[in-house]
Amino acid sequence: MTLLVTGGAGFIGSNFVLDWLADPSAEPVVTLDALTYAGNRANLASLGGDARHTFVHGDIGDRALVDRLLAEHRPRAIVHFAAESHVDRSIHGPGAFIKTNVEGTFTLLEAARAYWGALQGEAKAAFRFHHVSTDEVYGSLKADDPPFAETNPYEPNSPYSASKAASDHLVRAWHHTYGLPVLTTNCSNNYGPLHFPEKLIPLVIVNALAGKPLPIYGDGRQIRDWLYVKDHCSGIRAVLAGGRLGETYNIGGWNEMANIDIVKTVCGLLDELKPDPAGKYERLITYVTDRPGHDRRYAIDARKIERELGWRPAETFATGIRKTVAWYLANAEWVSQVQSGAYRDWIDTQYMSR
Repeated sequence: MTLLVTGGAGFIGSNFVLDWLADPSAEPVVTLDALTYAGNRANLASLGGDARHTFVHGDIGDRALVDRLLAEHRPRAIVHFAAESHVDRSIHGPGAFIKTNVEGTFTLLEAARAYWGALQGEAKAAFRFHHVSTDEVYGSLKADDPPFAETNPYEPNSPYSASKAASDHLVRAWHHTYGLPVLTTNCSNNYGPLHFPEKLIPLVIVNALAGKPLPIYGDGRQIRDWLYVKDHCSGIRAVLAGGRLGETYNIGGWNEMANIDIVKTVCGLLDELKPDPAGKYERLITYVTDRPGHDRRYAIDARKIERELGWRPAETFATGIRKTVAWYLANAEWVSQVQSGAYRDWIDTQYMSR
């Protein structure tokens, strides 16, 4: 049997594929990725020549392609990472988020339903559709609110989070209406290797090393729960292996921190690991106009996955962020390759006018 992983050349998806195939006894993986700006085949370069990995360049919205892959590879699970995922980009261009996150998920669900419906016996009983989502569907928390639990109502506040909320609802409906054996995980902010440098932590690392401003929205006191990407991958594996059908599991890092504290931590590590003769990296911090509708705080209550499946993150923020900074310092060529002209144009559009 095989896994079909959508979005497997992106940040979280590629980490999942690499971690999965690090086990010599693991099932083969078919990676389906449209290779949009954040998808990068170089993320999977270490799997070149590995007969257990098949890469397919294509779109989850291409029903004929998805049907062909399901018929040819007979996967026992679909792990669905493919998504447009950057809030700022969703503000500038929401249409792409509706197309991929809503319409693409719908197409994938329908293909999975047809495939699963034709399975027999053990193959049908074993099949899973695992949908990877975000804590942003729950909205924003006040300073003294308890963390998001799986029972929190959905209150998305950006085009991105609204599109992910819609996809979550579709997955739930396909389970309750058609019986499709689904699992959903909602994660907190991921960080780690292979992260496209438009998000906070990789952006700060690459800008600091280049001596460029480190843009901080508003007062920088927005709070997020931070989850090391390899911990997220292990959480997904735990849910895929033992999660109850139709259930949602929150995966969090138990690391609530304000954005400005994250930036100062990264600057401190860079001061230690690659000091700048011009001075401390914190000198580059620049406050810019806040994002429209910026959620103030997210926090994940990850007790359900621990209680039912025995999962907890292995990394603290201190250990995970040190590994992350060290990875970027050791992989300057990867960073250079992803900073294309289109990336530079986006950064100029997003931050220079603020």
